[in-house]
Amino acid sequence: MKPPAIPRRGLLKTALAASAAAPLALHAQSPAVTWRMQALWDGGTTPQKYEERFVARVAELTGGRFKINLFAAGQIVPAAQAFDAVRGGAFEMMKTFDGYEAGKIPAFAFTSTIPFGFAESDEYEAWFYERGGLELVRQAYAPAGLHYIAPTVYGQEPLHSKVPIRKIADLAGKKGRFVGLASTVMGAMGVAVTPLPTGEVYSALDKGVIDMADRGDLTANFEAGLAEVAKFVVVPGFHQPTTATAYVANRGAHDRLPAEFKVALAVAAREVSASLRQHILVSDATVLAKYAAKGCEIIRFNPADVAAARPKAMEAWRTATKGDALATRILDSQVAFMKELGLLG
Repeated sequence: MKPPAIPRRGLLKTALAASAAAPLALHAQSPAVTWRMQALWDGGTTPQKYEERFVARVAELTGGRFKINLFAAGQIVPAAQAFDAVRGGAFEMMKTFDGYEAGKIPAFAFTSTIPFGFAESDEYEAWFYERGGLELVRQAYAPAGLHYIAPTVYGQEPLHSKVPIRKIADLAGKKGRFVGLASTVMGAMGVAVTPLPTGEVYSALDKGVIDMADRGDLTANFEAGLAEVAKFVVVPGFHQPTTATAYVANRGAHDRLPAEFKVALAVAAREVSASLRQHILVSDATVLAKYAAKGCEIIRFNPADVAAARPKAMEAWRTATKGDALATRILDSQVAFMKELGLLG
């Protein structure tokens, strides 16, 4: 049996009703939101360009309704004040390195890098996404009124030195800039550690305040001019074989976001993590030649020397928990995973 015919007038009425409903549906979408975000890096650098991609991707995923105004490191507040500024609601979001606050919150020592630990970025990222790491680090941030969105995980950060460092034993008695868990581990190796802000690394090396420093990835450090002030580049970065920076938001501001905006933040963050990591993987292979052209010597550590120092590093890991229950849970989780991966005996 054929369905009854709909009169032409009925079709027109239906079409008009649908067209009238369209703007109502658009109006029913989540209202526009504008945030401010201070990043970790200087303007014009490669990592900062990836933060530009991040905010653009969030806008794209939300049809332009979620706009994040991006600022470079120190543009709103000095980098050392960003944690408290976001916590207090001065602006909604920051890109940070958890290790900066490890002195106050021991759990953060293990959510930014594991010296002598995870050898590959995918291993560390897998801990966050597949072994409950995200939830653990969110627990660490929650008492501060902050929400951990996601990490950006990439590879090694090399050691830049004014003096030759050819083996672990050469570290003893040197002055170095390290932060987070690396400061504890390198201290155990005999280094006199100074936890300077990233922006002060160049001048500290230039003036001889420190002998060596950790700062960023090879390309970011070249862009910052470290080839001019430290003529020895030590790889692999045993003190920071993998690195996790973090997107962190004011918890109240994040809680008020529509669900779709929260998803956009998480999706954009994970996309940027993968794309930056792949970019660094490619650029690291070419930037070493640029260091050599600037008169730098590339020193490649013997893996056996690094492995022999790992037990001492592991003792420093445990010390860095400071007996804190959550820090201990995080470290135990990571050690168990490293054992499963065959990284630890």
